[in-house]
Order: sequence, then C-alpha cells, then structure tokens
Amino acid sequence: MIFTSPPYADSRKDTYGGIHPDEYVNWFLPITKELFRVLKPTGTFVLNIKERVVESERHTYVIELILNMREQGWLWTEELIWHKKNSHPGKWPNRFRDAWERLLQFNKAKQFNMYQEEVMVPVGKWATTRLKNLSKTDKVRDPSRVGSGFGKNVSNWVGREMVYPTNVLHMATETGNKNHSAVFPEALPEWFIKLFTREGDWVLDPFMGSGTTNKVAQRIGRNSIGIEILSEYFDVAKNRIDKKQLMLFEKKGKYETNQTK
Repeated sequence: MIFTSPPYADSRKDTYGGIHPDEYVNWFLPITKELFRVLKPTGTFVLNIKERVVESERHTYVIELILNMREQGWLWTEELIWHKKNSHPGKWPNRFRDAWERLLQFNKAKQFNMYQEEVMVPVGKWATTRLKNLSKTDKVRDPSRVGSGFGKNVSNWVGREMVYPTNVLHMATETGNKNHSAVFPEALPEWFIKLFTREGDWVLDPFMGSGTTNKVAQRIGRNSIGIEILSEYFDVAKNRIDKKQLMLFEKKGKYETNQTK
C-alpha cells in the first residue's frame, strides 16, 4: 500500500518552499501517475490532505485533484475523516477551528486487499441494556421512520463484543514534532497499514518526512520504502527507524522488485 501526507498548498514554506493552490494539481499529478504505476492491482493508496483557505473561502484544489486522478485511472473508493481530538482552540471571524482532515482512499481495481477484522472496535456499553430486551421490530430489518431508506436489524449485535468501525477516526495529533514541521500520530498510518496489508507486505511513503509511516510499518512486521527530498529529514527518519528490525527483514529476503503492495 501507499500511505502519505504531502505538503499542503502554500504550507510549510520554510520547509518545502510551498506550492500555490492554483498550481497544486499540476504539481501533484506527475507523482500520482508514478504511484499508479508502482502500486499492485490489489493495493491501496491513502492520501492525507486538506484544503486551505484562500481569500476567505476554501480552495478547490483537493476536489480538482480527485477528478484528475480519476482521469489517470484511479478509483476514488472512499473518504475517511481524521478527527483531531486535541485540536488547538482559536477564533476566526468567519469560521470555527479546524479539527479534521481528509483521508482519501484510491484503488486501481474494485477488488483489493482489505482486512477489516484487523481494525474492529469494542461494541460499546450501549449494548448492555439495549440488547437485553428486544422488541419484534428489533429482530427484523426495521426501515427508518424518516423515510431515508436506511434501516437496521438490532438483533445482529446480540453476542458481539467487537464491531466494524466507522469512517471517522478519532485520534489526537502528534504532541512532539520529531524535528519535523508536520508529523502525524503513529496511530494514523498504523490503522491503515493493518487494514490494507499483511505481515511482510510492502508499504511506501513517497513524502517520508520524519519517517513515521516507515517506522510503524516495520514495527508491525511490514517492509517499507520511504522517499524524502530533504537530507536533514532523511537523517531524522533513519535515526527513528528500528535498525534491528530492518536487518531482520533483510535476512528474511522479502523483496519484490517491480510493485508495491
């Protein structure tokens, strides 16, 4: 799989120079073209990105990027939300504080590797009382009363301790910057790596930064590749990655030369 968070438009100017929102799509498309080439047909590309505000409105470069990637052959399979539980308070004249970011899932084919059982969550305390005495409508698919077309069968949850999660991930941001201007928490790539790969699979981060994705991938038994344009951050990443774990994978000889899963 590929998991990455590229520089956002006009962000991190002191670090990566910044890309103007109007030029962002043209800058990024050659990269997504190469990512499409190296990803296996059964692999997944997850892109962490967020629009910025330009002249008091959200710029459309993320939407434009999605549409252009579809022209390249990508399938925009899903969009997940990272809710930042500890986002900093603030006040703006025409909006509230930003507490979430997009996680866009792209695939090359409709059938891809996905291991949903690896990210299941506890059913929750609500089940203790709600499932104790089921009514007749709880035992069949009961349509929504508001006419939305949705419905549920409450009895499906009886006896379950774990359930599948939603597409909203509630995770705190990284509190230590690891000598890099934009570090996401290790829990974020770990969730997706577990969902879309098995032990021994390959994980690529084409904007490696401080190496969080690579560190997590190797810690949970995956092989990883990272690409970073700035040598100082490349050195930071090397120091963070478990060298003993890296040597272990080299001895196992788990290499695939043409494509990344």
